[in-house]
Order: sequence, then structure tokens, then C-alpha cells
Amino acid sequence: MAKIAFIGAGSVVFAKRLIMDILSYPELSNSEIALMDINKERLDLIYALTKKLIEVMGCNAKVTATLDRREVLDSAKYVINMIQVGGLEMFEVDCEIPRRYGIDQTVGDTVGPGGVFRGLRTIPVLLDIAKDMEELCPDALFINYSNPMAINCWAMNKATKIKNVGLCHSVQGTAHQLATYVGVDPSQVSYWVAGINHMAWFLEFKLGDEDLYPRLWKAMEDPEIYIKDAVRFEIMKYFDYFVTESTHHMSEYVPYFRRNPERIKELIPERWDYLEICRDRWQPHYERIKREAIGEEPIVVDRSNEYAASIIYSMETGVLSRINGNVNNDNLITNLPKDCCVEVPCLVDKTGIHPCFVGELPPQCAALNRTNINLQELAVIAALEKDPRKAFQAVMLDPLTASILEPRDIKRMVEEMFKAEKDWVGFGY
Repeated sequence: MAKIAFIGAGSVVFAKRLIMDILSYPELSNSEIALMDINKERLDLIYALTKKLIEVMGCNAKVTATLDRREVLDSAKYVINMIQVGGLEMFEVDCEIPRRYGIDQTVGDTVGPGGVFRGLRTIPVLLDIAKDMEELCPDALFINYSNPMAINCWAMNKATKIKNVGLCHSVQGTAHQLATYVGVDPSQVSYWVAGINHMAWFLEFKLGDEDLYPRLWKAMEDPEIYIKDAVRFEIMKYFDYFVTESTHHMSEYVPYFRRNPERIKELIPERWDYLEICRDRWQPHYERIKREAIGEEPIVVDRSNEYAASIIYSMETGVLSRINGNVNNDNLITNLPKDCCVEVPCLVDKTGIHPCFVGELPPQCAALNRTNINLQELAVIAALEKDPRKAFQAVMLDPLTASILEPRDIKRMVEEMFKAEKDWVGFGY
């Protein structure tokens, strides 16, 4: 019975998805699910829901819940992390202060001012978790879902010896979208994708032996398809390859599209802000889960396309699987910096996760990746060394911020963010 610890299990919607995925495998249906969160109300809810899932799915799993992180880590074999340090209050600061300076982030959790400060808040907590793991479960696999993914994983790789992988759903989600754009069954496509998290490239996209890129170029000419993914089609038009993150998100990572409201509206007709979604649309999902937990509403049992459960399944059974994971660049992508965090295909078996060698990316793709890696490197140094000037320099290197603000304005913005987030970041000017 493998012990699977969930840290941040109060993210009840996402935790439910992963727990259901795990229990859907008969070989994992007797696992020990150990839930931890700092919010007792949410923790109690996901505990009640997990008990209901075990009943509905006919499993022999064991579930426990605690506010004590060390308790869930003790003897854990897998640790799934989904924390959001600072919650919605700090997420709002990440978005609203930059917006006053003209930096309009649609998400603000990966690069940009929001991504840097989320990393500054999150990395110290991840290192504390790793320190506990080194004592309580040194051989466990740390599975990270918290953003900023590349910054967090880079810091973990640099400052700890804990085995870890960062997971995202952008690769498999994009593959499904592309299949619909070219009119083929998503279950039949194959792909080879590599780069960095939220900016990985579909180097191959095939149906059997057929290269589907000619169909994708043709699909881009259809205005109805183009406007569904305008930013990513623009990136493909000029950089030759399709990228993994959504049009909304991708528009934040480059200097081209978010410099004025008119261009944003042209490419993204429907406004999409993740902060607003979290504030306004989360409560109905929470209420639905409450009804499911007490049996007032049936639970629809299915398996998602998230990778966590398939990793655990392969490591427990030895059945080979392939994922895309965020790992240390140990000569995997040869024209990206050594020891940065890259997202590459990985094979998983009973002995663990084995990243695949990719070689060189197309030079234009690697160059665009490096514009984000530059920021990530400075953000990691800032967090590990508690250096506010390195944090400021990281934000200066952000492509979107640099396309709009002078250094003196960036410095004022960063100082204001440090002041607003001082209780969470723990250092500043």
C-alpha cells in the first residue's frame, strides 16, 4: 500500500481530480491517501469527498487528513504538491500592482512580475517541505503542480537532493486541441514536444506516418479556427512551430501582443483573467463538491489526462508510460542553458522517471525559450539568496515588462510589490 501525500489538498477541485485518477487504477485502489492543508474547512471537505469516492468506486484505499505536514510526509512514497502560497490575496497583488503600471497579465503566475513574486513566496515553502522529506521520506518522489513551474523546479534541483518532477497539462491539452483543429481523432495522434514549461514546442505532430503540420497550416487560414488560438497561430506563423500554452497565457511571455488594449482585443476578443475566475467561479465548484461529499449529488467518475496517477501506476507496476515532465536540463536540450528547468518527454517505469534526450531545438525556438529562462535564473537566485535586487533584475528581463516600462519604472513597481508582499516574501528593499 503506497502512501501518497497531498500537500495543499484544500485545492479541492484539483485534488478531487488527482485522487479519482489514482483510485481508477485497480492496482492503486488500496493506496493510502494522506491529505494535508492549512485550511481546516477545505481539508475536512476533501477528506469527506475522498471517503465518498472510495465508497462509490468500491476501493480498499485508506484516507487520513491532518494539518500537520510532517505527519503526511512520514514514510510517504509520493508527495503531490499543489500549494498556492499567499492565496488569492497575494495573487491579486501580483496582478493589480503591475496593471497600474501598464503590465496587463492575464494570469501572472509563470514569468512577469507576478511569476517572479509567486516564486519568491513559494520557493522557501518548497525548500521547507524538501527538508522535512530528507528526514522523513528521503526516497520519495516529489510531484510538483505549483506555479511558477520552471522557477520552482529549478530551485528544488539547485537547493535539494529530493527527487522531483514538475507536471502540467499543457502538452496533452494542446495535443487534443490541435487534433480538433485538423479534424482527427485526438486519441490517434502522436507528438514529440520539448522546450520549457508553458513554452514547449510541438517538434512533431503526426497521425501514423502523416505529418499533420501541413493540415495545421491550412487550418490556420480558417478565420473561425484562427481566432480560437490567435496568439499561438501568430507564434507558429513567425517561429514555425506550435507552442504548448494557451493563447491567453502565451501572450504574457513575449513582447509582441499585450502592449495596448486594441491589439489584445483583436487577438483575444473575450477577456480571460485567471484571478477573476478564481474569485468568481470557484464557489459553485466548491458547493458542488460539498453536495457530492454528503451524497446529495452523484459523483461522475472518470479519469483525467493529468500525469500524476500514470507516474505512480508505472512506478508501482513497472508498466512503461511516457509523460512530459519538468526536469533539470542535464544535457537534454543542448542549446538551452545547463541546469535550467526544461520540459521534455520522459519514460516512467518501476525505477522512476527517465528524461529523454532531445538535442537541439530549432534555433528560433531555443532563442525565445531563453528570453524566459533569463528571468527564471535571476528569480531563483533572488529567492535562494534573498536578494531583492536580483528580483528586480529578473522583472527587468521579462519580455513583456521590458517592452513597456523603463528600468526606473520597473524598480518602483517592484518596490511597491515587495512592500505589499513583505509578510509572505520575507525580504525586500
